[in-house]
Amino acid sequence: MTSTHRLLCILGAILPISGFSALAQPETAPQGTQPAAGKPGPASTPASTPAPNAEIRKSIVKIFTTSRGPDLGRPWQKRRPQDATGTGVVIDGKRILTNAHVVDYASRVLVQPDQSSDKLIAKVIVTAPGIDLAIIELEDASFFDTHPAAAFSDGLPEIGSTVEALGYPVGGDALSVTKGIVSRIEQYEFWYGVQGVRIQVDAAINPGNSGGPAVIDGKVVGLVFSGIDSAQNIGYLIPNDEIREFLTDIEDGKYDGKPQLYVPMQTLENPALRRKLDAGKDVQGMLVTATPDDGAAGKGEAGLKQWDIVTHISGVPLDNSGMVSVRDGLRLDFHSQVSKKAKDGKIALTVLREGKSIEIQAPVYRDPPRLLRYLNHTYPEYAVLGPLVFTKVYSDHVEALSAEVLAARKSPIIRRAGDSPKTEGEELVAIAPPFLPHRLTKGYDLTYFAVLRSVNGTKIKSLRHLLETVKASTEPYLTFEWDDEGTETMVFDREELLKSCEEIYEDNGIRSPVSDDLKDVWDKK
Repeated sequence: MTSTHRLLCILGAILPISGFSALAQPETAPQGTQPAAGKPGPASTPASTPAPNAEIRKSIVKIFTTSRGPDLGRPWQKRRPQDATGTGVVIDGKRILTNAHVVDYASRVLVQPDQSSDKLIAKVIVTAPGIDLAIIELEDASFFDTHPAAAFSDGLPEIGSTVEALGYPVGGDALSVTKGIVSRIEQYEFWYGVQGVRIQVDAAINPGNSGGPAVIDGKVVGLVFSGIDSAQNIGYLIPNDEIREFLTDIEDGKYDGKPQLYVPMQTLENPALRRKLDAGKDVQGMLVTATPDDGAAGKGEAGLKQWDIVTHISGVPLDNSGMVSVRDGLRLDFHSQVSKKAKDGKIALTVLREGKSIEIQAPVYRDPPRLLRYLNHTYPEYAVLGPLVFTKVYSDHVEALSAEVLAARKSPIIRRAGDSPKTEGEELVAIAPPFLPHRLTKGYDLTYFAVLRSVNGTKIKSLRHLLETVKASTEPYLTFEWDDEGTETMVFDREELLKSCEEIYEDNGIRSPVSDDLKDVWDKK
């Protein structure tokens, strides 16, 4: 996601505050859905006439979830359970495909077939939050004997094609079918910085449609995943090309991620810029604005440099806005070609450098080196030291906390949000307010998610390093200093702090003082 498209969990639905909404719905129907008095319902379909999309209806299910997401302020516990519903579609391998946000942090998943009151127990097998796809399986695989896999079309649909969206949106219990056209196909940044192609349709889709198929001539062309709250009949699909890449990735049982090219570039449209680069009318492409600093792009002739002009990606020419032609009448951002053309972790780029055309194998990343990572369906790492709650900082904190407050005190959470780690294993460690009640904190004011700089003068590199430093200390006092401007230095009697732990854990219902990955350090004598 871009910084303006962030997720907010509301009543089990996932709602980006920009107005884009991922379309899961609360399990309880909202008010105002009662039928209007005196108005007859639609005429029933005669028994001799097959229902529209009769075959694919057998492949569509309603999904009920109970989820418990992370609590960033109290990282040792989960948030309160939230119920939601969505849609899924049966695919090959006795599996059900849906959106990741439908089953995100789900502790219970139930599946209800069309025209049935049964709710079957299911479990989440794999999720890809970035591209918003997930696979679930049923405990009772006999369901698939009578509910076959849906048929999927090849390639992208044509603009203007008539499309139908099927699912279980708010407003009723039965399977819903709405009709529209394919309005637009474009490259898009989904969630967590992952780019992919999306399809825009004008069929009416609403919360609850998430994970449901959109079909043309009875074949699936994509999976519904989001809409725009402030506009009418604008919805978005994840196309089959993205779905197939996801399914290929998970053939080994795990999701590795979508290959992405992380190179700072800009368009080559400005006349003065083109004159500076001596770029003639026949030169088209994208300008590299800075030499990549990840150390993996190569050096000298082997790697990209500032002022390089990328003219081709795997032999496909770019225009001056970074678009490539993928078929007649359809142009997409060149990033759309990366996952299709990359081989062995690299993508072939043709670069114009000082008038000379050269070939470069640029690295692509499935999991790029970032100082702040997204939780991505995991729970935060934490350590509770008496009344002090420490947490590893995630990109989720950047989006959830007040940017104005963090910026005012020059917090590293803002300053280093887009950085790569300076050293292997580097993390930001912050204190999560408030203090847990105890007399030891008397006189101290706790700054809102202040980033820890050092303990007894030792610069803290990670949450693990913090625990190791405290455990190894033999000094009578522990002195905590912070990177945020205006944050108080805190000094605690080391023995008193450690002795307070059990009392504080019991008083606050903390079953484990550290997250599972840190227990080896905590338990070490």
